[in-house]
Amino acid sequence: MSGVQTLRVGDDEGDQRLDRWLKKKFPQLNQIAIEKMCRKGELRVDGARAKPATRIEAGQDIRIPPLPDAAPAPPPRTATPRDGDAQMIQAAVLWKDEHIIALNKPAGLPSQGGSGQGDRHVDGLSAALMFGYKDKPKLVHRLDKDTSGILLLARTDRVARRLSEAFRARTTRKIYWAAVAGVPSPRMGTVRYGLIKAPGHGRGGEGEKMMAIHPAKVDQTEGAKRATTDYAVLDSLGTRVSWCALVPVTGRTHQLRAHMAELGHPISGDGKYGGSGQENLGDGWGAQLGGEISRKLHLHARQISFDHPVTGKRITLTAPLPEHMARTWKTLGWHENDVPADPFEDAP
Repeated sequence: MSGVQTLRVGDDEGDQRLDRWLKKKFPQLNQIAIEKMCRKGELRVDGARAKPATRIEAGQDIRIPPLPDAAPAPPPRTATPRDGDAQMIQAAVLWKDEHIIALNKPAGLPSQGGSGQGDRHVDGLSAALMFGYKDKPKLVHRLDKDTSGILLLARTDRVARRLSEAFRARTTRKIYWAAVAGVPSPRMGTVRYGLIKAPGHGRGGEGEKMMAIHPAKVDQTEGAKRATTDYAVLDSLGTRVSWCALVPVTGRTHQLRAHMAELGHPISGDGKYGGSGQENLGDGWGAQLGGEISRKLHLHARQISFDHPVTGKRITLTAPLPEHMARTWKTLGWHENDVPADPFEDAP
């Protein structure tokens, strides 16, 4: 049993709930024990009584009553990425400072691990992104495995929380580029279909996907969530294929893919939402464009703008296209610099 102790909240530990801070410091504590200590006035923040949900800030002093000894913790398991994987993830760094790392995530690399994936995902390779800092950076958001583009990681819990809050408050702006079958009409618009998860098949839920729900039926459909996507056609090749900018106003799973498919213009290479694998010639509904066009998903997180959580400066980052999309753009005669960075800025 320990004695009474007073700990100061570190510079990178502020802006979080007291109970969460305590659980990180003392893994042997559970929620019931923390609530009991708060009720009895044994936990104090700068001398004042506190509740489990009290938000603490850097520099505050936390008085902690005697606690039971913790069981010996097993040695931490830190996976060391193989040289090739470490070089790959380091080469994907688009921008970094002492608080944030931005990757241009390659298509085909998962953001996080899943069943049978091992450690070959961004989170599992993050030890290669420490660059002399003591802790591995933490994912702030995710991209689908087959989606390429900008992915943010935070070096501290505090920065991760603030970036996550910015995503929830929608002060962070993301613009995706996609090649889609056909040409949406009108050429600029907003999709407001709700989304609901449809069960897959098999023990692992293989084939699970999102189903679009008419906006008028979202509130009456259990499990459905409202979703909004802005789109703009930047260029097209006849009626067969178009280059679209997409902005996910909300951040639902597979939102852009499900919304474009619901419009009848699935993203090229989308085997999950593109209907059959048939070639789309401009008069059929399919996600494959055929010919020299890659069968990979043509969806890329092109640009992100956010307020830096420490400096307050507005940061805008742009990620070059992945190789398979760059080849498609060349084949179709499209040029990255021929379109505005944000086609929605001057929209009526």
